[in-house]
Amino acid sequence: MGSTTSCCVSSSPKLRRNAHSRLESYQQDSELSREETGCNLQHISDRENVDELNMEYNPSDHPRASTLFLSKSQTDVREKRKSLFINNHRTLRRKYSSCSTIFLDDNTVSQPNLKYTIKCVALAIYYHIKNRDRDGGMLLDIFDEKLHPLSKSQVPLDYDKRDPEQKQIYRFVRTLFSAAQLTAECAIVTLVYLERLLTYAEIVICPGNWKRIVLGAILLASKVWDDQAVWNVDYCQILKDITVDDMNELERQFLELLQFNINVPSSVYAKYYFDLRSLSESNNLSFPLEPLSRDKAQKLEAISRLCDDKYKDIRRAARRRSASVDNLCGIRWVPAILP
Repeated sequence: MGSTTSCCVSSSPKLRRNAHSRLESYQQDSELSREETGCNLQHISDRENVDELNMEYNPSDHPRASTLFLSKSQTDVREKRKSLFINNHRTLRRKYSSCSTIFLDDNTVSQPNLKYTIKCVALAIYYHIKNRDRDGGMLLDIFDEKLHPLSKSQVPLDYDKRDPEQKQIYRFVRTLFSAAQLTAECAIVTLVYLERLLTYAEIVICPGNWKRIVLGAILLASKVWDDQAVWNVDYCQILKDITVDDMNELERQFLELLQFNINVPSSVYAKYYFDLRSLSESNNLSFPLEPLSRDKAQKLEAISRLCDDKYKDIRRAARRRSASVDNLCGIRWVPAILP
């Protein structure tokens, strides 16, 4: 406590032996300066700045960094717009609000639409696989479908060459969500964990590993997001040919590759939600719009009234505090009575 020996020892178990040896050499040559010994320890503020710079390039951690799936989809979106401009014979009808009719969807950031959120997440995974880096990235055995098959049927020889279609990805994700009764928010968190895995572990999602990567992300997101999480044995009831030990190993290695960072800030969640909406609009996968009916307008009015009543007491308390401060600080002038 308070000695030079206790404050210089590293807290990491792997570095304790090296720290002690450094201290012994430092005590033997105590007359030498810090520059001569070469013991230049990095300040903790410098390490924090480096971490913050790295987070700015990681979309799953930093709210200002653009999502990976949205950037990978830009090339295909431009090509679709060009084809629609050239082949103008197929006109797309879109509903717009007017003074007499207002069109709304039932999709909000707090309560997303389950069906269309899963479609958007499947589309984002599709663009990840289609526009992947074919030369870089690692392939881990735990995600290889040939080494760890999800079914007893024989895996095709070209299983890692054929890119899956968007419908195939959607059916796989929809089956897991419907069987496990997961929510739409869990689908957004699944996409966050998937991109965090690709960034942290520097791996590539491809036709040979996308199913197990998505399965691991869904498994982890359901346990983090839902209060009553689905157990690994329950997923074995959905995927009949997979074992509990395989699911446990998949979850363990997925967590280690994420460096046990399962935190999803609200700002990151909102960014992924709105980027998924942008992806759906650019791919003509718009959410269903319905005209605002009288019943729905009354419900919206009731919700706004509840919110107004909720914060009315807070505003009143703020006014009382300001009035009391004014009364304390104010100077009262009293007329003097002279004899």
